[in-house]
Amino acid sequence: MTTEGPGPLIRLFGLTKGRARPDGEPIDLVAIVTTLRMPADPGDLIPEQMKVLQVCRRPTPVADVAAQLELPLNVTRVILGDLRREGLVAIDRPRPVAQAFDERLYREVLHGLRSL
Repeated sequence: MTTEGPGPLIRLFGLTKGRARPDGEPIDLVAIVTTLRMPADPGDLIPEQMKVLQVCRRPTPVADVAAQLELPLNVTRVILGDLRREGLVAIDRPRPVAQAFDERLYREVLHGLRSL
């Protein structure tokens, strides 16, 4: 039995307003998050949202955002969903592996290997 009490759990519940999933389409673990703009009034955001906007000035995977926030992945997804809804971040889905490389690139690599 732990003696910590419910403090951290209540805080996480408050961050997400009781939600376990983000609004809108699901957010993939390896999706890339990029800050689009800063809010007109930063006082409208919670500190975790402001940290996301700072971290994601450079494109950052969702998993890395969660690590930077030191929050569980689902809590991070809810925060990201709220920021997406407000138009503050873009969340780009990863391309399927089949689309990540074109056939021409594979042929060039194969040709290069054969010439070794």
